[in-house]
Amino acid sequence: MDTQALALALPLIGWASHTALLTHRLAIARRDPLTGLRTRAGWTALAERVIRRHPDAVVLLLDLDDFKNLNDSYGHAAGDVALAVTAERLAAWCGRHGIAGRLGGDEFVAIARQAPDVDSLHRALRQPIAYAGRRLPVSVSVGSCHVKDLLVRSLSDALAAADCAMYAAKGTAGRRGTRPLSR
Repeated sequence: MDTQALALALPLIGWASHTALLTHRLAIARRDPLTGLRTRAGWTALAERVIRRHPDAVVLLLDLDDFKNLNDSYGHAAGDVALAVTAERLAAWCGRHGIAGRLGGDEFVAIARQAPDVDSLHRALRQPIAYAGRRLPVSVSVGSCHVKDLLVRSLSDALAAADCAMYAAKGTAGRRGTRPLSR
C-alpha cells in the first residue's frame, strides 16, 4: 500500500474504531449491569414507542417491599440476588410482548403491548428466592396503568398513575404524600 493511500485510510479506520467503541458504550449504558434489564433511558425510549403504537398497552411500576430489611438481615449479596431474580421473573412475564427495565434501587418498570394477566406476575414475584441454602421471603408491590384509561396517552402520565396504584397496593400515601385518585 502506498503512503498516500495509507494516509487516507488511517483516519477512516480510526473513525470506524471510535464509532464501534461509542456504540458499545451506549449499549452498556442502556443495560443495568446487575439485572441485565434496560436502564431508565433505554426503557423509556422503547416504552414511548410502544405507547404510540399500541393503545391497549399497560404500564407497570414495581417496588420490592422491605428491601432494606432484606439487605440488613441477609446481606447485600442476598439483596443483589433478590434484584436479579425479580428481574428474571419480570422479564419472563413480559416475554416477547413487553419490555422490562430497572429504574434504580429496588424499583422496576415494565410495559406490555396488551393487557396481560397481572395476577400471574404477582404469583411469580411472591415465590421465595433460594439463597445460600435459605428461602428468602420476597414481597413486591405492583401498580399498573392501562394507557387507554388515560385522558392523554403519555408515558409520564402512565407512570404517575402506576406509581399511585403501586403505593395504594403498599397501603401508604405514596412518595408525595397524596392518595391516588379513585376511579
